[in-house]
Amino acid sequence: MWGKVLGALFGLALLKVPGLFLGVLLGHLVDQWFARRAIVWSDFSASQGSEDEQALFMYSSFAIMGHLAKATGVVTKAHIEQANHFMQQLRLTGRQQKEAQDAFRDGKAVNFPFRAQIAEFYQCYRKRPDVLQLFLEIQLSTVCTGGRITPEQQDLLWQMADILRISRSTLEQLLQAYQARQGNDRSAASNSQTLAAAYQVLGCKADVSDYELKRSYRKLMAQHHPDKLISQGVPEAMLDVAKKRSQDIQAAYETIKQQRAKNR
Repeated sequence: MWGKVLGALFGLALLKVPGLFLGVLLGHLVDQWFARRAIVWSDFSASQGSEDEQALFMYSSFAIMGHLAKATGVVTKAHIEQANHFMQQLRLTGRQQKEAQDAFRDGKAVNFPFRAQIAEFYQCYRKRPDVLQLFLEIQLSTVCTGGRITPEQQDLLWQMADILRISRSTLEQLLQAYQARQGNDRSAASNSQTLAAAYQVLGCKADVSDYELKRSYRKLMAQHHPDKLISQGVPEAMLDVAKKRSQDIQAAYETIKQQRAKNR
C-alpha cells in the first residue's frame, strides 16, 4: 500500500497527472515484491521455529528422564532399558538415538539445571496445555520403572507440575492412570481390577454418569489427537506416545460401556 501512495505522490510532483498513474503502477510492483519477501521470510521463520521447538521437546524429554532416573540414587539397568525401549518405540534414527542418549546423560549430572530446563520448556509451549500435559505423561514411564516412586522423584514431579502450571490433583490423576495401565500390562487382572483401572485411565469415579463419562472420554481423546499435537510443535516421533495413550483411553471407555450395558 505505501509503495502505491508514495509512488503516486512522487509521480504527481514530477509529471503531473501522467506521473500519478505511472507512480501508482510502479508503487504497486514494489508492494508486491515486499509482500513476496515477507511471505518467504515468514515461512522460513516458522520452519526454523518449529525445528527449534521440536529439538527442545526431544532434548528436554530425555534429559528430564535421566534426571528422574538419577533421583533414585543410582541409575539402574531397568532405567536404562526403559530409556532404550522408549527410543525404539519412537523409531529414532541412529543420529537421533545418539542425541537422546547424550541428553539422558546430561540429565544425570549433579549440576543439571532441572528447574531451568523445565522453565524453558514451559516458556516455549505455555500456550499449548495439551503439549505440556503430554510431556508430563512421558516422564511417568521413568518414575514408575521398578514399581516404586521415591520421595525424591515425587518431589521432582511436584516441581515439574508447578512450573508447567499443571495442578497436583491432575498430576496424581495421571499417575494413577499410568500405574493402572502398567498393572494391567504386567498381570492378568480380574474383571473388577480391569474395570477399576479403566475408570482411573479416564479420571472418573465408578458412580459417574454416562454423560460425564463420555465428556471425559472425548476430552482426553481430543488432548491426545496426533494431528492436533503435531500442529502444536510435538515432534512426529513422539506421536506414538500419544497414539498409545489414545488406544488406552479408547479401550478403557469400551470396557466401561460394555460393563454398564451388562448391568442394565
